[in-house]
Amino acid sequence: MKLLLLLWMYAAPLPPHTFLVKPAALLNAKQKIEKNDPVMQQALSALIKDADESLKSGPYSVVYKEKTPPSGNKHDYMSVGPYWWPDSSKTNGLPYIRKDGQINPERYAIKDDEYQNALSKDVYLLGLAWYYTGDTKYATHAAKLLKTWFLDPATRMNPHLNYGQAIPGITEGRGIGLIDLHNIPMLIDGIQLLKNSPALPVADYKAIQAWYTDYLTWMRTSPVGLDEADELNNHGTWYDVQQVTIALFTAQPALAKKILEEQTKKRIDSQLEADGQQPKELARTLSWNYSLFNLRAFFELALLAENVNVDLWHYGKLQKAFTWLLPYAEGTKTWDHQQIKPRDDKEFLELAKVAAVKYTLDLTPLWEKHTDFKSNMLLLTNWDY
Repeated sequence: MKLLLLLWMYAAPLPPHTFLVKPAALLNAKQKIEKNDPVMQQALSALIKDADESLKSGPYSVVYKEKTPPSGNKHDYMSVGPYWWPDSSKTNGLPYIRKDGQINPERYAIKDDEYQNALSKDVYLLGLAWYYTGDTKYATHAAKLLKTWFLDPATRMNPHLNYGQAIPGITEGRGIGLIDLHNIPMLIDGIQLLKNSPALPVADYKAIQAWYTDYLTWMRTSPVGLDEADELNNHGTWYDVQQVTIALFTAQPALAKKILEEQTKKRIDSQLEADGQQPKELARTLSWNYSLFNLRAFFELALLAENVNVDLWHYGKLQKAFTWLLPYAEGTKTWDHQQIKPRDDKEFLELAKVAAVKYTLDLTPLWEKHTDFKSNMLLLTNWDY
């Protein structure tokens, strides 16, 4: 028995079972830190600085909002459609009218969306800080955030989005509201990083799994959830990202694989043209942003698919979708589609980090144009593999 204990104590540490960020990459980074690799030490310092800020944040809860959802229950998440504005030709402004790409400040009056995004970021940063340093203060605060959002009867969110992205005068909630939770992979990877910490007991971890099981059932069976399932643009893609991530988290790999094979592949076929263009996204007033947003969702799905041995990287026109955008980021072509706000290439560069490896591409011209871009060695985004 003593020999077995000694073998366990000195065995190589197992990486956390994350789904989007690759466990081997986390372990490799940790080993380099332990060897005082100067680049990784610098990255660790940056991570700790961000994680220390997260220690000051939260907790967050849907019950903190001033407005009450139509259900009368503040435990129900709610948000307002960002691109919908009062109709100036009507005395009461109703029904609201759509101005694509222009965010109505009323969106920010209800904080549920802001809070869940902050929760996702903070739990992820704190989970990383705990994994790399072993300092329990990071795990303890992350666990507090999770318990407040998911478990505490006084503050927990009910597992549905019936009142997401409402439009005054038109609807109290719609399927499109599910896009609000597109950062679920970041949050769940953060939970996975905390899984074996003393701050997150097994009972709490299983209770969060149960919450997500209920939410996934709602996604797949409710009228609002099914309304999002048949969207033919980025909304449908991000719907799959959520489904697959949650299926993996709740120990349903067969379901994750089924979704990827039967739904995601169809989305790649229908959304990407032969040359890689994304017509649904190019039709938007922020055509560059939405082209990247949708491609990011497909890249996340390809990374998630590796967990169940499905290769999306070489399915359909996914590689073409990246290479079609590449000359615009390199500056050899001029973007002539509607873009009502200045372009930001940072997200494309994050995609390029992954594409360079997955497709063995030489992206030297891209990196020469964007010499100020610094990739984060400690997986602070979800783009490391």
